[in-house]
Amino acid sequence: MFDLGLLGVPIAGAPMAGGTSTPELTAAVSGAGGLGFYGGAYLTPERLREDIRAIAALTDAPFGVNLFVPEEIPFDEAAFAEYRDRLAPLAERLGAPLPEHVPFTDDHFDAKVQVLIDERVPVASFTFGCPDAATVARLHAAEVFVVGTVTCVDEALIARESGVDSLCAQGVSAGGHRGTFGILDADPGIDTLPLLTGVADAAGLSVIAAGGVASRDDVIALLEAGAAAVQVGTLLLRCPEAGTKQAHRDALADPRFTETVTTRAYSGRLARGLVNEFIAAYSDAAPPVYPQVNTLTGGIRRAGSTDPDVINLWAGTGFRAAQAVPAADVVAALSP
Repeated sequence: MFDLGLLGVPIAGAPMAGGTSTPELTAAVSGAGGLGFYGGAYLTPERLREDIRAIAALTDAPFGVNLFVPEEIPFDEAAFAEYRDRLAPLAERLGAPLPEHVPFTDDHFDAKVQVLIDERVPVASFTFGCPDAATVARLHAAEVFVVGTVTCVDEALIARESGVDSLCAQGVSAGGHRGTFGILDADPGIDTLPLLTGVADAAGLSVIAAGGVASRDDVIALLEAGAAAVQVGTLLLRCPEAGTKQAHRDALADPRFTETVTTRAYSGRLARGLVNEFIAAYSDAAPPVYPQVNTLTGGIRRAGSTDPDVINLWAGTGFRAAQAVPAADVVAALSP
């Protein structure tokens, strides 16, 4: 089974679902001595299997795949309808579809877990909760190393009880979706360094530290504090291997975009991105309804794919350090 201590470079590439993760990016990080992660959310099981095989064809090094753990909560029809009405003028301007009804989906979770088992993926990580002990045991039977993403000590203890091998401590400064277990949960708001030390002490597991990493000095500080590896995502967004939209790439270096916030505006779950017109206009109205809100705004984001004030510009607080260089160069520059 995989061992974090055997990495050539203690750097992990964050899973970035929705098209940003590519087989090429995942393989490039792993091929540079780190641990590349692939974001498996939003894909069909068949597409996930194809992409896992594509990664394996590009590198002999270990890599990981991340899945979102589904949570179905009572659907707030009134809040959803109100938000849909709020979005309607923008959707009309863009010529984007705006569905009246969006069903819950578990994103084919069980079938995707089976894909990871079938393909003997070296590492599986989970976000938005932790799989149950039986699922973790099935993964272990296939010699899959299991990582649980956590944002506080309580979540770390739940993940440990499920039998995970390691934790990804995601600080509040991390870009993209927050890993809070519950859709309705408030963000614990703990930054990476104190979260790392807190969960390591409480759970007694190895920890991958994630969030706000902008430099080699940041990596060294987290490793010295006890991290087994340090995960970066925003620093990879401008790499040629990433599937990042051009408008998103450009915004990371555009002086017009100066800060990041967490918002539910795009998906109904908390996520950190650059403040743009969409976030400013809709954050106050977005209900905590996931994944239905994510599906609702999908047509708008596709129709406005070239407009940085429409699309989600996921980014952590260290976004200005992102460079348009190959992923291997990013890994090398961060290597302690």
